[in-house]
Amino acid sequence: MSGPHVIRGSVSLPEAELVWRFSRSSGPGGQHVNTTDTAVELRFDLARTEALPEVWKQRALERLAGRLSGGVVTVRASEHRSQWRNRETAAVRLAALLAEATAPPPRPRRPTRIPRGINERRLREKKERSQTKRGRSPKNWD
Repeated sequence: MSGPHVIRGSVSLPEAELVWRFSRSSGPGGQHVNTTDTAVELRFDLARTEALPEVWKQRALERLAGRLSGGVVTVRASEHRSQWRNRETAAVRLAALLAEATAPPPRPRRPTRIPRGINERRLREKKERSQTKRGRSPKNWD
């Protein structure tokens, strides 16, 4: 591994809490694919971790509720032919997933008022357009 995978700030994924599982990848690969376990499944127990601040943990548990299985989040990677690269991909993917899930909620939108002048100009232009179209009517032709 290339070192600790930072979630945000000084918080990173603790290597001791990561559970790795390896299996054979599907798809083409020749003779090599039948002999090596290159697909990676990375599990992280989000419900029991002590690495995340409590506020972040609650936020992540709420946002990732659909992905969790017993409080554990799972990430799979099998794009590469090398187990090492798949491990890197899975760890980066998990860190990005947790960073997004623990991000603070966006600030509430403050509605803006439309200036009176803009509204008056819009109504005046509508009236002018209406007069133009009314002038095209054959009613006034005698």
